[in-house]
Amino acid sequence: MSATESTTRKDANDNGMAAKNPGKRRRALLIVTFIFVALGLGWFLLWLFVFSTRETTDNAYVGGNQVAISAQVPGTVVAILADDTQRVEAGQVLVKLDSTDADVRLRQASSALAQAVRQVRQQTDTATGADAAVAARRIDLKKAQADLKRRLPLIAEQAEAPETVQHLRDGVEQAQAALDSAVAQANAAHAAIEGTEVAQNPAVEQARANFRAAWVAAQRNAIFAPVTGYVAQRSVQLGNSVQPGQQLMTVVPLHDLWIDANFKENQLRHIRIGQPAEIVADVYGSGVKYRGKVIGLGAGTGSVFSLLPAQNATGNWIKVVQRVPVRIAIDNKDIEQHPLRIGLSTDTTVNITDDKGPVLAQAPAQQPAAETKVYEQMASKADAEADRIIGENLSSRSTH
Repeated sequence: MSATESTTRKDANDNGMAAKNPGKRRRALLIVTFIFVALGLGWFLLWLFVFSTRETTDNAYVGGNQVAISAQVPGTVVAILADDTQRVEAGQVLVKLDSTDADVRLRQASSALAQAVRQVRQQTDTATGADAAVAARRIDLKKAQADLKRRLPLIAEQAEAPETVQHLRDGVEQAQAALDSAVAQANAAHAAIEGTEVAQNPAVEQARANFRAAWVAAQRNAIFAPVTGYVAQRSVQLGNSVQPGQQLMTVVPLHDLWIDANFKENQLRHIRIGQPAEIVADVYGSGVKYRGKVIGLGAGTGSVFSLLPAQNATGNWIKVVQRVPVRIAIDNKDIEQHPLRIGLSTDTTVNITDDKGPVLAQAPAQQPAAETKVYEQMASKADAEADRIIGENLSSRSTH
């Protein structure tokens, strides 16, 4: 084959390949374009149906009540009945103080209450005796008046001496004076007891109040747990001389916990009270999810309530995105299955699909955030003991 023919064939092959390459490039461009469009559409649908319906933050921590246990009366610690990490029940004794002085004061108050009841009983009997004396003086007066009336006709007939009639008149006046004195004494006797029973007499009520105070003070030498929870931060030691208000330990109830989720201010646009939330705690990982509900948004950013709030009016100012705490209640059933501790880190996601709810609470709370009945039971026991003492000192009256 000549050189001319070889060159001719090579040029023909190059022209054929050149004719085919534009078609391949177009297909490749179409495929690449389709891929980018599909990715963009997928991202848009993902944002529309997923990311735009929720707000997420990892700046969220478990919160709960921390009940400080402190002494209510001064004393010396003689027993510590609970330690860190231990579970305690509401009403359980945590710390005991030396009760010697309190027991003495309680005995004195008990005796004073019994004596007050007996004194009121005595006053009641005195008032009854005064009433009897009034009745006797009335009889004496009537008798003196009858004697005088009977003798007056005899004077007209000069059958009686004038001196006798004068003596009778003096007797009537003396009887009247004795009656007036008896009435005054009866009124004075009734003034102390009138209108009340013995148990409701002011003197008995005063002694009862003193006994109640002494009884409660004696009971406060045993320091009770106001709630069920777990002991933390025990600082009290045997032999410590404690004062009222001095913190001895903390009890943390691990139910009714919440999440303080600190969202950026630009994430709060659609967050509303009542929206559902999903919480993942780092301690259990993504395999355990807690159900929650938004119950309130903070009244200010964290920097406002800090110990040293920011001074934004200074010249060297740099804008920093602020965060606002959003409180989210956790379902107690989930907490029972997977217990949490306060302070644990979480990832919190709020479903903002329905953003028609209120941003701020519209009415005051209808139920207390926390309460205990332990101290009410203590007061009721004091009243029952006072009733027993009063009853014993009243019942002896019927034996005479």
